Amino acid sequence: MNICLLNDSFPPVIDGVANTVMNYAAILTKEHLAEVHVATPRYPGASYDGYPYDVVPYSSINIGNLMEGYRAGNPLDIPAIAELMGTEPDIIHTHCPAISTIVARSLRVRTKAPVIFTYHTKFDVDIAHAVNSAFIKKEAAKILVDNITACDEVWTVSHGAGENLRSLGYEGEYRVVENGVDFPRGGVDDTLVRETTKDYDLPEGVPVFLFVGRIIEYKGIPLILDAMRILKERGTDYRMVFVGGGTDEDQIHATAEEYGLMDKVFFTGPIHDRQALRAWNTRADLFLFPSTYDTNGIVVREAAACGLASVLVRGSCAAEGITNGRNGFFIDETAESLASLLCDFPGGIPAMREAGEHAMNEIYISWEDSVRHAYSLYEEVLEKKANGEYLSAWQQRMEEFKENRRESAEQRRARIRRREERLRETLTGIARVPVSFHEGMMDNMQQIKNGVKKAGAEAGRVRQNVWERAREILYGPDE
Repeated sequence: MNICLLNDSFPPVIDGVANTVMNYAAILTKEHLAEVHVATPRYPGASYDGYPYDVVPYSSINIGNLMEGYRAGNPLDIPAIAELMGTEPDIIHTHCPAISTIVARSLRVRTKAPVIFTYHTKFDVDIAHAVNSAFIKKEAAKILVDNITACDEVWTVSHGAGENLRSLGYEGEYRVVENGVDFPRGGVDDTLVRETTKDYDLPEGVPVFLFVGRIIEYKGIPLILDAMRILKERGTDYRMVFVGGGTDEDQIHATAEEYGLMDKVFFTGPIHDRQALRAWNTRADLFLFPSTYDTNGIVVREAAACGLASVLVRGSCAAEGITNGRNGFFIDETAESLASLLCDFPGGIPAMREAGEHAMNEIYISWEDSVRHAYSLYEEVLEKKANGEYLSAWQQRMEEFKENRRESAEQRRARIRRREERLRETLTGIARVPVSFHEGMMDNMQQIKNGVKKAGAEAGRVRQNVWERAREILYGPDE
């Protein structure tokens, strides 16, 4: 099986979706399930050699004014598109509804391969942060939904993600296909934990809370800081560690300083070493993730892999599959709710750790399991294609056109029958002209003319009136 994976982000840019594409490509290749080709916008200075699968970068432009650090690909990069066409993909799987899906649809026209789209991110939130105009937001969302609707299959990473997609106007079907994590089950050894965390004041017996992700306000970070201030005011000792970087770093740092939290709150910056991230997840006692933006929250599963339970907003996408009080904890989306849970946590650190064990055994899913499941769905998609269950947008329009033409032909025939009946009645009243009606309207007209000529002197007197009346009835507007 040949598979083409497309996404608008890829190293050197690392985010959750780029991580997904890399794991799909690596596991499909490693387990000899498919030959994989990844298409992504080219980033200046990036090297795309050395991967165990083929990476096809295409030309791009900087869009830092809209989304810092990201670039928009050129879907008209003919050499790159031709190279992708030459791979003759059986499946085209796109993970971004923008340029990647435009490229995917172009490939489908040439290769006839079905297109699968996976919805990872709440794009209405991203659009809202990128543009101010309500009109542009609405139109941008419509364009993305139209692009998604044109795909043959739509997958989402959670039920919440699917409902968010519906809220944007998507009306088609979707299937939930969960992402996995690349952390193995279990924490790292104590030596690595100590080495990774040695530069931070983390006393034994004091609970350590962890956040991993982009340092962006809509991830719920201001809520965490407000809760940490409440804990400090109540005299509760703790440590809070933020791992990551993002556009709101300066503002978040300034808020922590303003609250007087810098002795208890630490910012490590981005950490790309996966073992170091495992070490932080192993050292922490609770993972704080009060985000209502994320559609799946891979970091919640990564924490679970290391035996770390998460605190989540009740009803959020990240809370799907979590049992409150057993393998995770729910709060309302307020700083007071989070602070109340952490301040008087029943059972203390041992209870946090017990919930983490449950999370590791109950909600963890590896990327291997996730990708194997996706591969089985790829096979289903190919069966559907073989059975003719997928029609391209062009084919759908042609079918609709044919159906409309069939309906119009029936309507025309009915209209002609009505007019011919009116004509029959009219001729009967004007003159005794023998008429036998035919299927074609012009044949009827010729028969009428012939009949009028044969009617003799009496018909001659009314011939002109008959002809004019016949023309009006047959060709005039419908009643």
